[in-house]
Amino acid sequence: LAVMLVAKHLMDGLQNGITRLGKAKMGNQPKARPKAATSTLFQFKITLLGSEPPIWRRIQVQDCTLDELHEHIQTSMGWTNSHLHQFEIKSERYGDPELLDDGFEDFECEDSTTTMLSEILPKTGKRFAFKYEYDFGDGWEHEVLYEGSPPLEKGKNYPLCLEVGLSCPPEDVCGVLGYADFLEAIADPKHEQHDEFVEWAGEFDPDNFDPKQATRDMKKGLPDWRNM
Repeated sequence: LAVMLVAKHLMDGLQNGITRLGKAKMGNQPKARPKAATSTLFQFKITLLGSEPPIWRRIQVQDCTLDELHEHIQTSMGWTNSHLHQFEIKSERYGDPELLDDGFEDFECEDSTTTMLSEILPKTGKRFAFKYEYDFGDGWEHEVLYEGSPPLEKGKNYPLCLEVGLSCPPEDVCGVLGYADFLEAIADPKHEQHDEFVEWAGEFDPDNFDPKQATRDMKKGLPDWRNM
């Protein structure tokens, strides 16, 4: 675990540097976002790959950019948007080029800030899966499964988190393997790292996550660092 932490810190340093470069380049000029077809509703099941038992969320969002879907995934899962991310859809990478292009030589990606969900999802409503990766150091990979386009329900405000499966791992825990070690340590008071991890993570319950809280977080959204 110590070796994984060292590697993790090195990757974090790279990612933080890239993020700062992106923010400096953007300054206070927000990007214009394309107009969404707000009458269209999409339902997704987000599953953290490699988690056992599965950690997942089922959400409903109206048509938006992939960048906004990233925010919905972050807030519904319980991540803190502290690291870089990207989507992989039909062998194409999608991300914010202002962040990713500055840090990786010859890195090419489609612009997630201008790509609408309605552009990439099947018009037939057929189930369709793609990948979302968060934190290139920990390597949290998610399957994003499009489950269809249910009708908008009168009186409901979107986005919504309908169902959840287990809590999101703490940030910087060194991926799926590190999370397994973490859970083992906090469950055993005699484990040599028990006190260290409990102090680090605070009151962490891997089995308790509230879909209503996830919905509130989704509606609140993430801070817009472009205007900070």
